[in-house]
Amino acid sequence: MGEQNLNHSIQVKDILPIIKGRLITGNENQTCENFSKDSRECKEGDIYLGIKGETTNGSIYFENAFQNEAIGAIVQDIEISEEQKTKYQDKCIILVEDTIKAMQAIATYKRSLYEIPVIAITGSVGKTSTKDMVASVVKEKYSTIKTEGNYNNHIGVPLTIFRLKEEKALVVEMGMNHLGELSVLTQIAKPNVAIITNVGTAHIGNLGSRENILKAKLEILEGLKPGGTVILNNDNDLLHKWYLENKEKFHIITYGIENESDYMAEDIIAKEDGSNYVLKGTKEKVEVPVGGNHFVQNSLCAIAVGKLLQIPFEKIREGISTFELTKKRMDVREHNNITIIHDYYNANYDSMKAGLEYLGNIKGKRKIAVLGDMLELGDYSEKLHQKVGEEVIKNRIDILITVGKEAKAIAEMAKKELKTVIICDTNEEAIKQINQIKEKKDCILLKASNGMHFGEIGEEIEK
Repeated sequence: MGEQNLNHSIQVKDILPIIKGRLITGNENQTCENFSKDSRECKEGDIYLGIKGETTNGSIYFENAFQNEAIGAIVQDIEISEEQKTKYQDKCIILVEDTIKAMQAIATYKRSLYEIPVIAITGSVGKTSTKDMVASVVKEKYSTIKTEGNYNNHIGVPLTIFRLKEEKALVVEMGMNHLGELSVLTQIAKPNVAIITNVGTAHIGNLGSRENILKAKLEILEGLKPGGTVILNNDNDLLHKWYLENKEKFHIITYGIENESDYMAEDIIAKEDGSNYVLKGTKEKVEVPVGGNHFVQNSLCAIAVGKLLQIPFEKIREGISTFELTKKRMDVREHNNITIIHDYYNANYDSMKAGLEYLGNIKGKRKIAVLGDMLELGDYSEKLHQKVGEEVIKNRIDILITVGKEAKAIAEMAKKELKTVIICDTNEEAIKQINQIKEKKDCILLKASNGMHFGEIGEEIEK
């Protein structure tokens, strides 16, 4: 994957035919370098994207964007008055049929101007932490842009690509809820490397089966550049099966702990705050700064990317040991001699299982799991919540507190073995219960889907 110096500059006249836009006011030679979808956060030189949502058409706020020094706006479904045309004659106002499709088309065009490594990551669980670790390794060789926060959808992926300037690599996370969504994202990003971390049960309510989830994840390959590489978690049952059936059709690199893979960890020493292991077939020792086997797997994935990009192993090791997690995901903090694990950006069976395994491996502390509803599971909800209850038992959690209607199924299952199970309807109840029972040297896991707002619990119990 070589580098090439290309002119990355985009002007209004370049994008007008691409987005089928009509220039209402302004100069077609205007440079379009920065884009913003929030009129309140526009800065000097930005092009404002007036996105039409379910309830509001963001295009109506284009004048607010201009007050914040935006130099242009791409809008839909609004009338621009003669008075506005005169007032904003120095600004570029572009009218399109669909601003989201327009921004996707611009992002696709911008991506085509770069001959750089683009690494795309998807999976039911672990894609954000894998993205963070992969980017940490890649930046040891290349100046790197990565997906920030949860900008991993049909709007977030274009916005991530818009941030590219003179960087030499892009690590982009891709999320999906339905079939067809990754197909769009991968055609925009055109990755050279496509990573699938696993196929679990996230969004099974929308997709109907794990086999359909696999099908949806594999859409990432539709935009893979010719000669591109697929990197798979070979310990995942469905990915392992797919690899065996397709290893002659694609250039595939595998990583894993259990199934024989290209990159494997052995002699794993698990600690509360991290893991050490030896890379199989070498004498290379690797230190992972966050606990849990899933982070060992993430690091193996990062090693696979690093080796593919010919990054020296010393630099790969440095990238892994210094990586920082996106907040709300396995954010482990100490407060008044109590360990609190904040992990509530999203939740599905696989990430719940991983969180409970991490909690279960902690030695010498009372283990308290505070678990909330897993959302978007449809008809599978009760069964998967019950399976989480089985994981609570298996990992010998001392106290379980559940919050929400669906999570009651976790509690009912866990009650078969656990002495202390507390069922709460609201976060406020949970806060009260936690504050009553918490003691020094406890370890508390906070885990739920983002819609459960467990950040409220985290804030209150750390006061």
